[in-house]
Amino acid sequence: MPGLATDIIPVNATRAGLRLACAATASIGLHYLDESFPFRIPGPNRSGRRSKLPPQSVITLTTDFGTRDHFAGSMKAVLLTINPSAVLVDISHEVASYSIIDAAFTIGHAYSFFPAGSVHLVVVDPGVGTDRRALLVQTAKYFFVGPDNGVFSFIYEREERLVVRHITAEHYFLQPVSRTFHGRDVFSPIAAWVSKGIEPSNFGPQIGDYHRFAGLKPQAVSDSQSRGIILKADKFGNLITNFSPAEFPQFARQPAPSFRIDIGGKQITTMRNAFGEGEPGELFAILGSTGYLEVVCNRASAARLLNAAPGTEVVISFG
Repeated sequence: MPGLATDIIPVNATRAGLRLACAATASIGLHYLDESFPFRIPGPNRSGRRSKLPPQSVITLTTDFGTRDHFAGSMKAVLLTINPSAVLVDISHEVASYSIIDAAFTIGHAYSFFPAGSVHLVVVDPGVGTDRRALLVQTAKYFFVGPDNGVFSFIYEREERLVVRHITAEHYFLQPVSRTFHGRDVFSPIAAWVSKGIEPSNFGPQIGDYHRFAGLKPQAVSDSQSRGIILKADKFGNLITNFSPAEFPQFARQPAPSFRIDIGGKQITTMRNAFGEGEPGELFAILGSTGYLEVVCNRASAARLLNAAPGTEVVISFG
């Protein structure tokens, strides 16, 4: 994708075996980086008694599988076989096919709204069956399971405390492992076992050379001009850029300063506070709910009008 690159920044479980392992986890606690986290999976407390039951474990799913085929359903079947009490939440199964950056954006702007302790399962995996690694990422409040292809880039960017592990404990996988469906055979079992409280270190060693996208932040061209990209075009054709008030506080001012956005051979010079403030068919900029500057069109698709897509270059000039 133009403007983005991935850089390196520094039990063989049969179905019967899964049932036995489920029973073995009854006394295992769920482990978090945040020691103040308010509950644990049932296990012996210091007096030897069992802890109070926690709220049900939440496992989210983010994939590019869609819902027409059996893929998402098969993953849920595995999750519920291992952890029947889990609450499964679909964040999206409509991530653009093979688009790692779309998956990274999707999970990166949804995960923090879930209860602490949630396990986020992300499978957009063009490299399935190759030597790409499987990862378990642990932050202060959440767990993430998925491929080492940059899909957790926004997590790495935003979380101050995290541990990234290469999943090597194949005895937690479903066997035999398909070369084309690790979402079912590798990632789903790991996510389910994590939700049941297996100690993260049991899944594999900690690593520091995981893949992440470079170029997620705009680059200065001059004192008055910066170059960025489109991160996502949503269902309505709104173009979400990688410009935010954190790096460009000018956009949060009222009224907005003089600016020009060059994209798709056209220029946008108007800032609005709400979609309805624009005239039908008018292209303008707005600060969207994700915290990024968006180029939008009232009741029409800015992506279509500008012939723009994720990766399209955006240049913003001030003054």
